[in-house]
Amino acid sequence: MSVSPEIVLRPRFKTELSEDKDTLLQKFEMQKKEASPYIVTRVDNHVFIKLPEKEQHFWSPQLHLEINSFKENSSTINGLFGPKPSVWTMFMFAHFIVICVFTVFGIWAYANASLKKNFTIQLVVMGLMLLLWFVLYFAGRAGKLKGKNEMIALNNYMNTILKQ
Repeated sequence: MSVSPEIVLRPRFKTELSEDKDTLLQKFEMQKKEASPYIVTRVDNHVFIKLPEKEQHFWSPQLHLEINSFKENSSTINGLFGPKPSVWTMFMFAHFIVICVFTVFGIWAYANASLKKNFTIQLVVMGLMLLLWFVLYFAGRAGKLKGKNEMIALNNYMNTILKQ
């Protein structure tokens, strides 16, 4: 299993291992008790691996693993790299607000155009929303680039735990 060099919005992977689910979960549970370079938390069959608080920045990724078992002595790991949930929620909320404002002002501009009224202000606001969307897009790309090495380090750490 390897991480693609391409920067994807929220990279995902799926891996099958010939170990029991409980054995894999126990490996991650052991890391919580040992001195570990990362914060490992577990809730049921979900494992979260994060950077220590002092090393985190706004765009720091975390690795979410869901470990399932459908056959005896066989497990499937579904992994998801992403920013902290609060950052992801804020980022999606900002996109949602930009789209809503753009749509409302687009409808308003259409109504004014149909009534043969001036709609310059609405077009300016729509242009600003488009510009803001590009700013958000490029800020997200820059953040993903900044967290890429940390994402690779989290993946390597996970692989180290699984090989134990």
